Amino acid sequence: MIKKATEKGDTYPMKRRKRIYLYMTVILLFLYVGLVTLLYFSEYTSNSASIRTFGDAFWYSLVTLTTVGYGDLTPVTPLGHAVGVVFLFLSAGMMMTLFGAVISFVTSEGLPFLMLGFQRKKNWYYFADYGAEANTLAGNIYKEDSEAVIIFGEKRDEQMEFPDYPCLFISASPARIVACKKGTGSECKIFLMKENDIGVNSRAIDLHKLPVKVYARTTNGHDHLSGNINFFHSYDCCARQYWRSRALCSHENTIILIGFGNYGRCILERAILTNIISADQHVAYHIFGDAGEFLAMHSHLHEMFSMGEESEKRDSLIFHEEIWETNHTLLERADRIIICPDDEPEGWNIFWRLDQYYKICGQIHLHSNRKAPGVSYFGTNEEIYTPNQIMRTALNRAAITINEIFCRSVSYPTLSWDELDDFHRESKITAADHILMKIRILLKDETITDFTTETVEKAYQKYCETKTDRSVQDMYRRIDHLRWLRFYTFYNWSYGPVRDDAARVHPMLCSYTELSAEQKKERDAAWELLGSFSVER
Repeated sequence: MIKKATEKGDTYPMKRRKRIYLYMTVILLFLYVGLVTLLYFSEYTSNSASIRTFGDAFWYSLVTLTTVGYGDLTPVTPLGHAVGVVFLFLSAGMMMTLFGAVISFVTSEGLPFLMLGFQRKKNWYYFADYGAEANTLAGNIYKEDSEAVIIFGEKRDEQMEFPDYPCLFISASPARIVACKKGTGSECKIFLMKENDIGVNSRAIDLHKLPVKVYARTTNGHDHLSGNINFFHSYDCCARQYWRSRALCSHENTIILIGFGNYGRCILERAILTNIISADQHVAYHIFGDAGEFLAMHSHLHEMFSMGEESEKRDSLIFHEEIWETNHTLLERADRIIICPDDEPEGWNIFWRLDQYYKICGQIHLHSNRKAPGVSYFGTNEEIYTPNQIMRTALNRAAITINEIFCRSVSYPTLSWDELDDFHRESKITAADHILMKIRILLKDETITDFTTETVEKAYQKYCETKTDRSVQDMYRRIDHLRWLRFYTFYNWSYGPVRDDAARVHPMLCSYTELSAEQKKERDAAWELLGSFSVER
């Protein structure tokens, strides 16, 4: 009831204004027709009059009101002169009104909406606000989509530097933009680029009712709110991009993370979920920062990792309570040091202190949006805010394909992509995230940081050639089973003889040797995805 009353209260003033405008238009029209009629009747009886018909009177009024003044027709009677004076005064007011209307149309939303009306068949991208992140993503979208129409839902500040790409600044709600598109072409995409904006931005209200795709920035762990609302995590996007561009190498055994805020946590999470290059690897991650909340949340990590001390049999997670400055020996032997506090100036301070006072043999990677020569930095806006990172189209498509391959490869009933819950979708997405590692493993080339059609086809061909060897096929399956185990353990699942999603137990949460033949075969789906990629890409 409250909502309906509010909606009624919002629409009533608008209807009242429209009614007033209509009444004023009718009155002015009657006044104009009355003046033209009066002019005609005052002139047509005079022998010397040039205005002899109603058409002449109408023509004279138009010429006078528009200030053209041809002089071909003029009133000669006193009443005609009086009407002519009225038209003269009206012409000045009309010209000022028309001039004001044109200026208002150009400077307000009229012109942008007119321009939008001519581009309905193109792809519309609406940003609720303008900021550094929105500007970067919009620029990257325009580079990739020649049919893109970029719309910012606020008026442009005079002090604002205009973007390097065509765009429109319109202070309008998403609903109004969608109404302007009129269902023509592809559905509009809406972006809320401020953290957790979906809960506080008035323009996010009722977005789930519109025929649009919504991408909202968040800091929580959810990926979906409803069918058309998707969340993205800038920290997770940064971590994904980091491990893609600087993937783990086989010679690296000791990795240090300094700073365990949002960025550090996501970088470690991605390392846990995707840094699997061998079933026998033993990488030690040393983390400096407050990890109490992280360890409390992920209480089953000890089942897959050596906690607190380095191991020669499996990966290790060592969380240090002491400050990093005291660990000279560890810093010296580290293969990689990742500096990633949430506060960027603090990260630069750590970098300069390491460079000045410590003997560092490994690589130093600094999270920074600022670029400087001689510094290996990551996490710039240009790297994070890309269409593929935010909308995850390629990653989601790969995850869907993995699920389809999995459904075909097992004998028991399975769920389609649309039937999966968020957790099991994320399981497939994480499997797709590991594709780059699989390509590097198959081609034995650790310089690959991205994959093309050629590299995917080569990798799949290598997979088909080598999987005929039973021991090699087992090695491939072991690697993916290890990846799968780490994913489920990360989300606090444990072994149980019967699968129970509510209790978070699964019969496959065991060593590879304990799996049945069919369960081992399930691990082929993520490798077989390469064959689908080579056809689709």
